[in-house]
Amino acid sequence: MNGKRFAAALIALALCLAALAGCARKEPQAADAGDDLLAAIQAKGELVVAMEGTWSPWTYHDGSGALVGYDVEVARAIAEKLGVEAAFVEGDFNGLLEGLEVGRYDMIVNGVDITPDRQEKFDFSIPYAFNRTAVIVRGDDHAIQAMEDLEGRSTANTIASTYADVARKYGANVTGVDDLNQTFELLLTGRIDATLNAEETYYDYMKAHPDANLKVACLDPEATEAAIPMRKGDGAASLREAVDAALRELSQDGTLTQLSIKYFGRDISQYQ
Repeated sequence: MNGKRFAAALIALALCLAALAGCARKEPQAADAGDDLLAAIQAKGELVVAMEGTWSPWTYHDGSGALVGYDVEVARAIAEKLGVEAAFVEGDFNGLLEGLEVGRYDMIVNGVDITPDRQEKFDFSIPYAFNRTAVIVRGDDHAIQAMEDLEGRSTANTIASTYADVARKYGANVTGVDDLNQTFELLLTGRIDATLNAEETYYDYMKAHPDANLKVACLDPEATEAAIPMRKGDGAASLREAVDAALRELSQDGTLTQLSIKYFGRDISQYQ
């Protein structure tokens, strides 16, 4: 083999090895809580944040494939306040909660509503967004006019979501799905009667699909509080306190309001 061919072969081998290394890369790993989770995160220089990546406008991919959304920018702003970089891990919502519980992530930033059941497993930050739950139906369906009309109706949501809990509270039969797109597909094809989701999520979907035969039948009168779940334990207390301080600063300096208007068209960071 002459020198040029040998050099070309070495380059090809190097490219193959680099490709294999890229395929073998693992997702970002959460810091070990130990005695002080915040100190461990800052020493590592990385905050591992879990989110769905399929729930626009909270967390989704734009036309170029980049991960964007209200929660993406909120997470990056918090990481900056902590002096570290945000590293994102995406997955279905049910799996995110399970992963946080076993310490796979440092936190979830995904418009997670505070509920008593979740508070038993996780520590939450102060609220950084307030949601109103919308009951979404097909445009030609007039059977559901109020929350009580969900009794005996079929709905679909991710099983671990608060929207599924609300639907069950009003007597609906809930089908589990992986993401928002599946939910709307079931609704539009008539396989379910309704779905429950954040009011802003409905408006965002309709902005992207103006011809979709959908409408909001009614709104749950009780607003929910979205916050950031983190691991429980004394070692995680420092992180929770730092995240609360960061959120207060982001609220006071207008960052949360600015991001809310950017992604939702109104300020959801304040209780309305």
